Amino acid sequence: MKEHTAASSYKNERHSVVTIGTFDGVHIGHRAILKKLTSTAQKEDLDSVVLTFFPHPRMVLQQDNSIKLINTIAEKKELLQKTGLDHLVIHPFTMAFSRLTALEFVRDILVNTLKAKKIIIGYDHRFGRNRNADIEDLREFGKTYHFEVEEINAQELDEVAVSSTKIRNALKEGDISTANRYLGYPFMLTGTVVNGRGIGKTLQFPTANLHIHETYKLIPKNGVYVVFAEIDGAIVYGITSIGTNPTVGGKQKTVETFFLDFDGDLYEKEIRIEFITHIRDEEKFESVELLQKAIKKDEVFARNFLEHLE
Repeated sequence: MKEHTAASSYKNERHSVVTIGTFDGVHIGHRAILKKLTSTAQKEDLDSVVLTFFPHPRMVLQQDNSIKLINTIAEKKELLQKTGLDHLVIHPFTMAFSRLTALEFVRDILVNTLKAKKIIIGYDHRFGRNRNADIEDLREFGKTYHFEVEEINAQELDEVAVSSTKIRNALKEGDISTANRYLGYPFMLTGTVVNGRGIGKTLQFPTANLHIHETYKLIPKNGVYVVFAEIDGAIVYGITSIGTNPTVGGKQKTVETFFLDFDGDLYEKEIRIEFITHIRDEEKFESVELLQKAIKKDEVFARNFLEHLE
């Protein structure tokens, strides 16, 4: 898969089949659409192209920074790579771009730049300035510019929308099992290990404190989870605590992982933790000793769970 940081950087003379969307989560519903895209490309000797945008349009048009996404851009690229896609175009979404008319978007980007011969799109897709054009307008443009429009049916689109909503809601509730079922892979957090307050070490449960650079990344509900990470080529299981450490007077939200049976220095390393299941919600304990006992119980739970998992 070739990545393009804007439509203007796409240089390819082959004709293409294009789909457009945010594809946040690249979940099982998305993958059904992407399979249709790649199989159409193979059958009709076209290149498969996903056109997506960053930042999220709402972040620009409504200056809404409360939007939280299931994937970072890097995670999304990696997931899309696995679908057999030929080209991924991540076009910068700006105020200027949002003012393109439907005609300019179709002619200049879809036809002249991406060389679209077929566009696979949802029946409810809207585009152009003020989102004033729809799939019927796209079909009319197709007659002028010689491309076909294939509609993604309502049922498929409904599955995509339901999946995205259920994943986000499940993560906000700490329901990792449901989120993972709809994703088709374990939900992940990627970041750099940084110095924490050293509380885990004093409790005899040293943790890797993960700094997630992307402020738009959705973080699951505060609580304790069973996770795994690949460290130096080996899978290592652990217990991740998300929250403010209220028992010891914490204020800042942190993501800290105590890795089972691992003794190594992870400081300043980039790691990805992948979530398996939820153990419990965050609690404020009456004493540090009670917190220590709770963590020990979390470890016992995790080890038992993993034993039955394998």
